[in-house]
Amino acid sequence: MAVLAALGLFTTACATGGTGARDEGPAGTDAVAKGSTAPVASSSPTKAPRRVDAVKIVRDDPAVSAAVKRDLKPCVADEYPVDVSYGDLTGGGANDIVINVMTCADAVGIGSYVYREENGRYQNVFKAEEPPVYAEIDRGDLVVTQQLYEKGDPVSYPSSEEVITYGWSTARFVERSRIHNDYSNAVGGASSPVPDAN
Repeated sequence: MAVLAALGLFTTACATGGTGARDEGPAGTDAVAKGSTAPVASSSPTKAPRRVDAVKIVRDDPAVSAAVKRDLKPCVADEYPVDVSYGDLTGGGANDIVINVMTCADAVGIGSYVYREENGRYQNVFKAEEPPVYAEIDRGDLVVTQQLYEKGDPVSYPSSEEVITYGWSTARFVERSRIHNDYSNAVGGASSPVPDAN
């Protein structure tokens, strides 16, 4: 039975729908300075997203586990391992925010969250805290990728992954589709010995 690893390299690029290939590293693993993010295309091209202090939002959120808050530390100086995406997921008047919290050493996703602006405050409307996990926005849907490990899997090679697509319905996210990708155990594993020609 597949189980989620508590720790391990996040070895897929979090491709929507999954490719089945083992690409090294999650999408966008560079640590970002507190309160700053790389620009991400909004669903409204004429309206630039309002940047937020993602670290403060996560730390102030009572829905975020104590373990994630404890591990949310700067990697270098005041640069935190946090990826932030802005876009329309819930149909509100402002951009929704997807925040992924990772480990500094190996960029393992330890928590993914979606925040919706309501009355000038950001409300947590989704969380996933089973590592390795990574969430992203894809054409107005929330796509969450989780690596799965079986007993004996090396941390760098999970056996499979689940790619789950959620859509906003009234006041919450509902699952729309789930794709399961099994990885080949021949890729990246120990090679079989080559028979001696003599």
